[in-house]
Amino acid sequence: MSIFKTIMSKLGLGKKEEPAKATAAPARPAANAPEYKPMTPMAKAPAQPAVPARPAAISEVDVVSKLEEMAKSNPEQLDWKVSIVDLLKLLGIDSSLEARKELATELGCPADLMGDSAKMNVWLHKTVLKKIAENGGNIPRELLD
Repeated sequence: MSIFKTIMSKLGLGKKEEPAKATAAPARPAANAPEYKPMTPMAKAPAQPAVPARPAAISEVDVVSKLEEMAKSNPEQLDWKVSIVDLLKLLGIDSSLEARKELATELGCPADLMGDSAKMNVWLHKTVLKKIAENGGNIPRELLD
């Protein structure tokens, strides 16, 4: 599982896997079933204009409350609102430089930021919070700017 999917999973976000649906064999008419005869056509009702399908609403997850509760019960003083390292630690995910580089690569971090861990961390923190918000997490606007 990718690091970002792990983050999403720990926050209760992301797509739930749907169980595979069983495909039933087409029903065959019984040997002694009466033969189907179509009825004579009736006057057709006027065609209704097609109604565009609405996109499925993303249910919002209260990420802030979850993270605040986790921070309260954590023995370390972790500032997840500012630090990607603290956010990963709070979620129980490897926060090593190697893991952060892997996450940055996964999320498409610009190459010029990858050589400077401080700049990469700032980009990574903003990007992770933005992607959490895009997937239904209630990240405050001030943390996304």
